[in-house]
Amino acid sequence: MRALGGATQIWGGGCIPLAASEMAARDWVPGGGWPIGREELSPYYEHANRLCAIEPGAIEDGAYRFDGAPSMPPASPLQPRTSRSSSIDFSTYREQLHKAAGVTALLHANLLRLQATPQANAVGSALIGSTDGRRGVVRARCFVLAAGGLENARLLLLSDDVARNGLGNDHGLVGRFFMDHPRCRLGTLRHPDIARAVHRYERAQGRAATPAFHHLCLTEDAQRAHRLLHARVRPFSIERDPPEGLAAMRALRAALRRPPERDEAAQVEARLLDALEHDVPQRQTIGEGRPGPLALRSVRHADDIVRAALRKLARRPVVDADRAELVGYFEQAPNRDSRVALADSRDALGLRRIRVDWRMSAQDEENIRRASRLIGDALAADLGARFEPAGWLADPAAPLPLHDTAHHMGTTRMSDSPATGVVDPQCRVHGIDNLYVAGSSVFPTGGWSFPTLTIIALALRIGDELLRRLPDMPMVDAIPAPEPVPA
Repeated sequence: MRALGGATQIWGGGCIPLAASEMAARDWVPGGGWPIGREELSPYYEHANRLCAIEPGAIEDGAYRFDGAPSMPPASPLQPRTSRSSSIDFSTYREQLHKAAGVTALLHANLLRLQATPQANAVGSALIGSTDGRRGVVRARCFVLAAGGLENARLLLLSDDVARNGLGNDHGLVGRFFMDHPRCRLGTLRHPDIARAVHRYERAQGRAATPAFHHLCLTEDAQRAHRLLHARVRPFSIERDPPEGLAAMRALRAALRRPPERDEAAQVEARLLDALEHDVPQRQTIGEGRPGPLALRSVRHADDIVRAALRKLARRPVVDADRAELVGYFEQAPNRDSRVALADSRDALGLRRIRVDWRMSAQDEENIRRASRLIGDALAADLGARFEPAGWLADPAAPLPLHDTAHHMGTTRMSDSPATGVVDPQCRVHGIDNLYVAGSSVFPTGGWSFPTLTIIALALRIGDELLRRLPDMPMVDAIPAPEPVPA
């Protein structure tokens, strides 16, 4: 996203803090563990909450407090954790940036590369350019690279005129340890009243400005006992076709709703359902999304809407469901062979694009299989339902039908040592005094949580570090020669 606000213009809005267990070292996860503790992020999570327009004081360890959160039996390997959904697009802060003293926001100024000193121990300037061919140089005492989980690594690799392998890449780690949250359908839950049974876990919990959504994840005890990585599950009850009037009213509401609902799970649900191994009932398309015909259809079949309202008042699902599909989201173990690297093709700015080589390790695949079976059986036992595992879970030889979640992490990982990571615990690039990296690229491990709230918290922490250091930081000389405009 070459725009102010970046990916917040298209994100799903999911916010949840990391739990201490998601940052801790585990002896069954080689290379895992953050070099900072959860307590380092606590004050910054509260500030991040405010920036995301979420009410203060609601954060717990790895969740938000929510009175209506479901509970699980004491012996269950699953525990509920509640996230919030923010509708904030960070371009909202454009006017504040414009009015802030000492702040200049340059739009259409794409970073082309960072220019280091001859010793590659500091950065003196940045070469910027626009897609119409204009070029410029920005000098500063300190630089923060905050371009996302993929682009952070790409821009370090592109800055290779002094450090031939790219800045911060003396140990060949820039771009490595790329992670996402792989997801897949685990199977089906059968129950005589499945919609009511899973309702407390589903996404439609709250309609406030920042509604709450419940997730079921593996407990710390279960992870330790079974030597598993973090995982969470969302059940999606699959409705039968709604009656015509209700279908028209829903389509009308969707056509008129501004802004659209910002729920990450809702936004990916269509793609999740594509992964089902059997047909999904055909959805009705009424009026092709035009408000006029939809309103007329709603009035003609108002009795359908009245019946649905009465069912809702009785706390019954407005449309019956015949099953629930379980979709799991999983943590990946650190894997240096999973990486992004520069490709040979070039973009509109004349820069080399990146090639993504996202890999699952043997540990990842084994973890997904064992965690999926544990989760499915535990949830079925809690609900008194029957769990029918997906084909890949029933057949150990079948390939895993994994999908990404667009949570790009790990490519400039945080570590105490330059031999095992790209940035230090302050998010400063090892060996480069005035270059910091903000974003999910610094995550050593990803847990299962949505990354955005932690990205914001880490950025605020870097801000405090810069306030402390900037008064004593000198300017350094390193001015790049202008690059030719691409043909």
